[in-house]
Amino acid sequence: MIVDVHAHTPTHRDAVPAEDACVFTSWRTDRPVVTTNSWADFDRAMSAADVTIVFNIAVPDPAAATGIPHDPDRTNDATAEFVANDPARRIGFMSVDPTSPDCIGEAERCREMGLVGVKLGPNYQDFDPLGEPALAFYAYCERNALPILFHQGASPIRAAPLRYTYPLVTDEVAIRFPELRIVMAHMGHPWGKETVATIRKHPHVYADVSSIYLRPWVCYESLLAAVEWGCTNKLLLGSDFPIANTAEAMAGLRGVNKMLEGTALPRVPAELIEQIIHADALGALGLTVGRPVDR
Repeated sequence: MIVDVHAHTPTHRDAVPAEDACVFTSWRTDRPVVTTNSWADFDRAMSAADVTIVFNIAVPDPAAATGIPHDPDRTNDATAEFVANDPARRIGFMSVDPTSPDCIGEAERCREMGLVGVKLGPNYQDFDPLGEPALAFYAYCERNALPILFHQGASPIRAAPLRYTYPLVTDEVAIRFPELRIVMAHMGHPWGKETVATIRKHPHVYADVSSIYLRPWVCYESLLAAVEWGCTNKLLLGSDFPIANTAEAMAGLRGVNKMLEGTALPRVPAELIEQIIHADALGALGLTVGRPVDR
């Protein structure tokens, strides 16, 4: 089974009206990214995945904060509705603001809607990932077996603090909450080695490879670090739709050694690339399609 653990909920149920179309130019260097997409656009783009984890990010102004717009009043409702449309192929994660007085209430509501994990972007949401409100929310997630996918690493959004997404912050979270299942998005690019050091030491901390294949040297350096430190089994497939799609992610990983032709640089073994593509992400995160695993 191919599981894509990193995709953003499409913005429109039906075709995107011309006046709503939005193109973001800072995510990729080879082409602009269309950040407004319909459910049908998603299905076409993500057809290579058997199951996809989808989410929004809870911010007051998503277009300005993340470049991927959605109705901020329906951050989680839109994801729940999208998942309910095809529960055999979609798993929904909620997003909340841990500093909000009602964050636990919203999380409870989202669980009732069938959302089984959490997406947080402290840099986009502008909260301290090691502050007391955030720590209290992580404790809630650990108690209720809700995995958290954290944005890690760089962002072109000028107002998004990099210090909130440095991979060693996740080490601090995992030390405090050893049973909390965590995914470090984008292998913490460009800090792939720091991400590898973190996932290697914590049994329930993983990293996804979303978007790193768009920067070949970062991809190679990060994957090779995982090979050298013996933790490629902690890497999960991700695309970062709409920035890329599952087929692009797989092709990018499989092509990681192309730029090494004519050099003596060490290769990333092909069998380990396939291990990432076919990783048991659901087992790692304690999930099944449609509901969390009973524990």
